[in-house]
Amino acid sequence: MATDAPPATQYDLTQTIIPYLDRHLAFPLLAHLVETGLFPAEQVREAQYQLAKGTNMVDYAVSLYEQINPDQEAPSEFAEKRSKALETNERLQQEAQAVLDVIENPDVAQALRQDKVQNLQYLNDHFNLTLDQITALYTFGQFQYTYGNYSGAADYLYHFRVLSTDADLNISAHWGKLASDTLSGKWDVALEELNALREAIDSRAAASPHDGALPQLQSRSWLLHWSLFVYFNHPQGRMLLLETFLAPAYLNTIQTAAPWILRYTVFAAIVARKPAPGAAPQSSRVRHALREIVKVVQTEEYQYSDPLTRFLKELYLEFDFEAAQVALREAEAVVELDFFLNEFKDEFLENARYLVSEAYCRIHQKIDIADLTARLNLSRDDGEKWIVNLIRETRMGADAKIDLEKNVVIISRPPQPIYQSVIEKTRGLAFRTSAIGAAIARQAAPAPAPAPVQEQPPVSKEIEAQ
Repeated sequence: MATDAPPATQYDLTQTIIPYLDRHLAFPLLAHLVETGLFPAEQVREAQYQLAKGTNMVDYAVSLYEQINPDQEAPSEFAEKRSKALETNERLQQEAQAVLDVIENPDVAQALRQDKVQNLQYLNDHFNLTLDQITALYTFGQFQYTYGNYSGAADYLYHFRVLSTDADLNISAHWGKLASDTLSGKWDVALEELNALREAIDSRAAASPHDGALPQLQSRSWLLHWSLFVYFNHPQGRMLLLETFLAPAYLNTIQTAAPWILRYTVFAAIVARKPAPGAAPQSSRVRHALREIVKVVQTEEYQYSDPLTRFLKELYLEFDFEAAQVALREAEAVVELDFFLNEFKDEFLENARYLVSEAYCRIHQKIDIADLTARLNLSRDDGEKWIVNLIRETRMGADAKIDLEKNVVIISRPPQPIYQSVIEKTRGLAFRTSAIGAAIARQAAPAPAPAPVQEQPPVSKEIEAQ
């Protein structure tokens, strides 16, 4: 695609994100580019064709080829590929069905336990099913995925993961099922799979810290990018995004390998300011997300910056309301064109304007309504209505009064009594003092004598082999 990007494409992250995705997950992003017209349709269609050629979605690849070359017939290699795919599908289905016929038997399902080794032994003893035969579920699920049967792929990969003891193939099945659930639009199931995959990656890193930091960084980088599909489609996704992305391991991954993910972290923090009705209570990490993200934006400015990150920087670090106004206007255009964010544009603007108003009112006692309206990028009538609603719906209502003659908002903050200040500052003093005393007592206590070592019985070869 074009390298000298015009302003409309300057902040498009499609080409940055796609290398971290499976090719099937890239198709929705490219389709979005066709809709927005950010790039010439011929270039986007060519990119779609190059991706489709690497899958078994032969008919889709042929249709793209015919769009690109309307005067040419599709190459004969597509017919050969279709025939080979049908043969492979029939063979793999027979192999996988032999396993499914066994494990879907109600008596067998009841006999299976949590212990995978015991289950494999049971299946081998009673039905002559080996681990290689069970792997047929994985192979067929993977093949189903390559030609676009995502629901079928998810089912086969799930059955495989329940039975398999192969750690590497289980992780691969996790990725495949997450992609399948995502492309099927099953967001609740995809969220469960995302959490399971995250636990698998983190537990694997904790169990084998010396396997190398690079594979861990790579896995977490992929997870950050794949999770965007889930977090921006699930109703609670924005809050859950903050919980994950601000965790130390993943925040370190963002800063090290994927600083552009800051755009989505900033967006989620702004939108999560006002939780949706009926949403679960926000955790401490989500409530203080903006404060933490502002520090990260300041630290990482040298390697990534866009209108969303600049908006926070100008508002909370520079206190430059004019620059924040410009950044917010640019951020609106970026959000409107972003594949993940465009559906939340109105929600983003509402919360961003609240942040501007909150910061502006915190440092002013008398506020010109026309001036604040301009800083919010609103018309005069819309701005006045918005400010009135803001005062009515927030804590400002008790302290703010509107002077219609002078067209200003007057904020009168009563001074806090001295005794109240003392109470606030010493509120946790007793608890902290007792905690320090307990810590000192533990250090002063003598260490317990080591327990005598008891001789252990020899381990049998059968257990050792297990």
